[in-house]
Amino acid sequence: MICLRDPLAIAPNPILLGMGGYFLAALFDGKHTLEQMREAYARQFGEVLAAGKLEELIAALDQAFYLESENFAQRRAAVREEFKASSERAAIHAGLCYEGEPRRLREELAAFFDPPGGPGRSPQTRSARAPAGLIAPHIDPRRGGPAYAHAYFELMGCEPPELFIILGTAHYGAGPELFSATLKDYATPLGAVQTDREFIQRLARRYSGGDLFADELLHRNEHSIEFQALFLAWALGNRGYKVVPILVSSFHEMVAAGRMPAEDPRVGSFLDALRAELAADSRPVCIIAGVDFAHVGKKFGDEQAADEEFVRWVEQEDRALIENIVRGDPEGFFRAIDKDKDRRRICGLSPMYTQLELLRGRAGRLLKYDVAMEPPTQSAVTFASLAIE
Repeated sequence: MICLRDPLAIAPNPILLGMGGYFLAALFDGKHTLEQMREAYARQFGEVLAAGKLEELIAALDQAFYLESENFAQRRAAVREEFKASSERAAIHAGLCYEGEPRRLREELAAFFDPPGGPGRSPQTRSARAPAGLIAPHIDPRRGGPAYAHAYFELMGCEPPELFIILGTAHYGAGPELFSATLKDYATPLGAVQTDREFIQRLARRYSGGDLFADELLHRNEHSIEFQALFLAWALGNRGYKVVPILVSSFHEMVAAGRMPAEDPRVGSFLDALRAELAADSRPVCIIAGVDFAHVGKKFGDEQAADEEFVRWVEQEDRALIENIVRGDPEGFFRAIDKDKDRRRICGLSPMYTQLELLRGRAGRLLKYDVAMEPPTQSAVTFASLAIE
């Protein structure tokens, strides 16, 4: 069986296809007639497709919102309107990737801070100065919990910033827009984290490289900012600060061209606009990047399995990349990825580069590096937490 799943949840439920159905669905490209599909099926499987079966498959896929059709267009419009009407972005991963009940959630998150993996729960063991930036994972908290804890421990026991710019990885951004904002508060089971609507509206007016709200729907299902809001709410509560949630889409066209992202008008104008807004704002600010590092192994398209030897090479390359973050060097960071055309699939390339440009020259500290091995798929994901002074 092949499982189809819509990560944007326009189609709300996964759907399973047998190999025959999957073969036919792969021909739904706008170029094949129904008769040509039946002929292709007969050549592939050596049997005639039963009468009405192709039409049944089409109807089932359309009913489940997996075909580009009027039915899908109506569903997408309804989802957009529902999301637009809400003042909050719902905590959609609560109960899935972390506990949804507040008491159990507090216990779960607190345990991530415990040694030997975590930094402890006592903020007296760290500096009282809040960082200018944090790099935290966006992997499932149950796999990356201690790395999250090391990052958000940096905000405990000090005078916290009043404004957090959260740059999250947009895993499913596919249009021309590279930056996507929302005015919605980010709900968590511990209370909603309040978004600074006025700041975002000023930023959107100043930004000349695109429309910050054109792809706002990306926020609906994206986890990379949700997990940061969750840990902020745990570490600081949900009052006394505001957030600016920005999803950053892929910079891989720049990698393919070997061109520094800041040279792209969309990236350059966003950096200029955000720098200007921050310069005009007197509040203490922290810029958070919700990112992971390498995605390697057969699950991600490598012929080679992510065994211990391969992962040792990945860690070596990751740590060389991290040295550029420690130096506050965005050009060096990008070149370290561009040299092999992002062979390791650095999931946080775009948010981290943007963060480094905004905090150019500031020194960083590596807090924790970790690897999540996935033996069933012979794959691995690496991630890290860093503080930028």
